[in-house]
Amino acid sequence: MKKIIVACGTGIATSTVVCVKIKEALKSAGVQADVVQCKVAEIPSKIDGADLVVTTTSFTSDKVPVIRAISFLTGIGVENDLKKIIEIVKA
Repeated sequence: MKKIIVACGTGIATSTVVCVKIKEALKSAGVQADVVQCKVAEIPSKIDGADLVVTTTSFTSDKVPVIRAISFLTGIGVENDLKKIIEIVKA
């Protein structure tokens, strides 16, 4: 099963909103994935085995693709980011 890490600065409010939206989109697309929520500072300890990192703050990785999903906060471009997430998880 694919693993997605969803992170924000504190790992509480923003990542919860993003996590719920991603889970709903995956379910609608018929895609199964393990979606893990955390603080951005915790990503390095959780990245092993991950297929994608979605974050609302700055983070880069040479191990897995990273989507900086500010769209989930602004509401602009959310559908595009969700399509990218689904494409990566389906690959």
